[in-house]
Amino acid sequence: MLFIFAILVLLASVILGLIILVQNPKGGGLSASFGGIGNQLMGVKRTTDVLEKGTWLFAAIVAILCLTSALFIPKSGGNNQRDRLLNEATPGTSTAPKRNTVPLQTTPVQPSAKP
Repeated sequence: MLFIFAILVLLASVILGLIILVQNPKGGGLSASFGGIGNQLMGVKRTTDVLEKGTWLFAAIVAILCLTSALFIPKSGGNNQRDRLLNEATPGTSTAPKRNTVPLQTTPVQPSAKP
């Protein structure tokens, strides 16, 4: 599922980049790039409106896809080794199989008689 989100984010980002590159900061925009074709079809004012709306639309799509893709990240992803090491370091919480160890037998120390 994350792979699908990554492809969608990449595709929307490329389209957003192309829309931004087509715009001209001085107001020429798409109509100046294609030699007046955009002016004949939609008019200069209309072209810049469409490009601005497209910029906002694809920026919102990228943001929404990035935020929703975080919901599909596995909760145990990447921290399995760290969690296992922490569990082994903490006595009594380890889920790993116990080793065959023999507990040390201690005898209580008898207080010696004072001379």
